[in-house]
Amino acid sequence: MRYELTDLRLFHAIAQAQSLSSGASTVHITASSASYRLKNLEQAMGTALFLRTAKGMELTPAGEALHRHVRELLSGIELMHDEVGRFSAGLKGHIRLLANSSSLNGFIVPSVSRFLVSHPSVNIDLEERPSPAIAGAIAAQEADVGILAGEVDNDLVRVHRYAVDELIVAAPLDHPLAGQGRIRFAAALDFDFVCMGRASSNFVFLQEVAQRTGRPLNVRLHAHGFDAVLALVQAGVGVALVPRSVAAAALSLSRVAAVSLEEPWAVRLLHLVVRNKGELPAFTKAFTDFLLEDPLVAATRAGIEAAGDDAR
Repeated sequence: MRYELTDLRLFHAIAQAQSLSSGASTVHITASSASYRLKNLEQAMGTALFLRTAKGMELTPAGEALHRHVRELLSGIELMHDEVGRFSAGLKGHIRLLANSSSLNGFIVPSVSRFLVSHPSVNIDLEERPSPAIAGAIAAQEADVGILAGEVDNDLVRVHRYAVDELIVAAPLDHPLAGQGRIRFAAALDFDFVCMGRASSNFVFLQEVAQRTGRPLNVRLHAHGFDAVLALVQAGVGVALVPRSVAAAALSLSRVAAVSLEEPWAVRLLHLVVRNKGELPAFTKAFTDFLLEDPLVAATRAGIEAAGDDAR
């Protein structure tokens, strides 16, 4: 069984692109050379890895099994280079972080900024994704660390309780809702909303809960960022569904009013997830510890952790 790392990189590229020529281009070899290498790999494995169809290259069951192992192997090589690279001038540790919009804007950005200042050899790629997609992406090695809202049911990731937040309706100070301490969410749908961008996890969630009520959601404007959303609320354009952590500064300065929601989903338990298999690189472990131990974040967990201790 003889094959090279280049053959495995090529196999991965073809599987991703579902095209031999595109896969060959990804690893910078000619299509004829790619065809030869793929044939050699299939001979070494003793089975066909792709079905050649009119739509492109589709993995066989054997190919799918090999692809799972190749992804893990290539990810391990990348982690190896990242960790060893910390000791080489010009090479830096690299962490890929996925987060839903609530945790990203309410907790993560301040923590990440402090971590980067104190760890100049580490770089972070930060991407927003909806909570339901994050655990699967971590399991598939698309990223190293994920932070999401809700429960996690995936045996391929390790789950840590991260923070507790609350979704509120932010309203102008003179708004009819501003004087009400607590409402059902359906009552807010009587009024115009200011929302995050259509692709944001916050807006996707808002649409889902509005649909469950059977009431229409009237969106006056989509804004790029919670700061803009809260500024528009303050100006009287509409109300907004936002995390209390995100609105904290505006609330402390009495720029907007907070209206709590009676629905259980308004209390958001945030979790941090990493892959369940293998050890994290030292700089990734330091990063996850930093996120979990941030005093502002840890303080939000105190009530639930204390309740858990009492229950035991």
